[in-house]
Amino acid sequence: MKDPLVLEIDGRYLYYAFLSGGARILKYQAEINRINVFPVSDKDTGTNLASTVRSVIDNIKPSRSYKHTVSQIAEAALMGARGNSGVIFAQFLHGLSRETNDKQLITIPEFIESVKKSIPYIYEAIANPVEGTMLTVIRDWSDFLSNKKNSFTDLKKLVIDSIDVLETSLKETTGKLKILNQYHFVDAGAKGFVLFIEGVIDFIKNRNIRNLMIQSADQITLVHTDEMVDEEIVHRYCTEAILKNLNISKVELQETLTNSGDSVVVAGSEQVCRIHVHTNFPADLFYKLKDVGTVTFQKVDDMVRQHEAVNNRKWKIALISDSTCDLSQDLLDYYQIHLLPINLHFGENHFLDKVTMKPEQFYDMLETRPEFPTTSQVNEQAFVNLYSHLASHYEAVIAVHLTSQFSGTYANSVKAAKRIQHEFGKPVYVVDSKNLSGALGLLVLKAAQAIESGQEASGIVKQLEQWVQEAKIFVSVRDLKYMIKGGRVTKNKGMVAKLLGLNPIVSIDKDGKSLLFGQTFSQQASIRKVLRHIAKISRGKRIWNYVILHAHNQEEADRVSAQMEVITGKKPVSVVNISPVIGMHAGIGSTAISLLYDN
Repeated sequence: MKDPLVLEIDGRYLYYAFLSGGARILKYQAEINRINVFPVSDKDTGTNLASTVRSVIDNIKPSRSYKHTVSQIAEAALMGARGNSGVIFAQFLHGLSRETNDKQLITIPEFIESVKKSIPYIYEAIANPVEGTMLTVIRDWSDFLSNKKNSFTDLKKLVIDSIDVLETSLKETTGKLKILNQYHFVDAGAKGFVLFIEGVIDFIKNRNIRNLMIQSADQITLVHTDEMVDEEIVHRYCTEAILKNLNISKVELQETLTNSGDSVVVAGSEQVCRIHVHTNFPADLFYKLKDVGTVTFQKVDDMVRQHEAVNNRKWKIALISDSTCDLSQDLLDYYQIHLLPINLHFGENHFLDKVTMKPEQFYDMLETRPEFPTTSQVNEQAFVNLYSHLASHYEAVIAVHLTSQFSGTYANSVKAAKRIQHEFGKPVYVVDSKNLSGALGLLVLKAAQAIESGQEASGIVKQLEQWVQEAKIFVSVRDLKYMIKGGRVTKNKGMVAKLLGLNPIVSIDKDGKSLLFGQTFSQQASIRKVLRHIAKISRGKRIWNYVILHAHNQEEADRVSAQMEVITGKKPVSVVNISPVIGMHAGIGSTAISLLYDN
């Protein structure tokens, strides 16, 4: 019996066609990664496209309405888009949604017209469109459909016949870009789109909905490709965000992003848009963006650190912490330490501690913004993504985090570590530092030096558990108003303390809980008290190293550093502006001393 013609498409048909196309991208993401050399050879185009389609598969349900389904697909893709190609693909889907009338069913000519009208959306989204990429292949596909608009009455035959045009267009990308020609590769993003249409054709031919539902229910891990071309990285951070309710045009936003870096894509609308840019200064960029709309989501990948993991690993053990680890950037870079940022929120605006919000910017906002900032832990998926990447390249992974008494970050890291250990068969150790800031930094630094000396991961972790007991931090608070605003001190107690002119000294106990070490009538007196205490408890002990920290108070930090040098006979390993997620409670002007004893 001859298959019936497909004259119209409803939402369920579109849903299962997308499911089939997405499944093919998920299946071949490693192959797409392998050929990814443009615009940056970071070998993650397949992973990014897989993440984008996974967001759709995980977040929408079949509906009979075509308009409702295409709108849901576009929204989910925009929210979950990753990387340059992922955002471009999401923008194509956004164009389809915008150019589709509010109908339960659409005809073949209406579908073709919506595809054609989507092409300007993807070109307008990119600051510097480059031919020989996904853009070209989607446009060539659209041109074929438009040219056949009046000669096809069956959608099945139309789409099946379009594969020849797609494969030809894909093959031609090699000759259109010098970098692709150099490696004899086709464009990775374009390859992803062709694979997607191949998956759609598979559904059109077989209509095996049962298998599609089973595939969509499977949890497919995003893969990371081992091979990476060793080349200079011009812009360090691959930066993405979702902005809502823009008060400038998308063109103006695009100009702002272009002034900060390259690989700029702006997808979506003024109401909700997703941006992608490679930049060296994400914090400066987002300090500007906070005034042009509401920043509801951010993701920043350190391409230098990713590149090192693949091509320039110094040692066989990877070392991870979170952004409350206060060390100088020079030390973090030398020891190739990976930091996952704690989330910072000013009202509805979202930032990443130390990445898209530097301490100096944070303290300015702390003084000028009406709302007091809040924080949220690093989620499990962020750890899964990082650990799976590192487990592909290192023999073992060690993570050391801020005290579990202050955040769920440690618990999420543990859950992710167990999952990755099971999948990769490599050890991923997670240690609760029972401390934070400079004390955490010192523990991480000592672990880094143990890795550098060639020690085994299991032995380092056993030592870390002992070193944790030897780490100390003392924070001299200059102004109690921040601890009152943050709820660390009740208003009544805070008012009494302020009336008496008291300056608290905060520390951490052996279990990782905050501890009121003492209180004085001035910050200078607080520092003297801390220094006397350090001198006392250091008798018969050797201070391995120490860190001086301050909240926008470099002058006081320099004085404390000089005084500690007298006591210890050595300079601090770092003098740094304290992490914003710690400084928000200690407040502007606070000064801290962290030290680690030899055990």
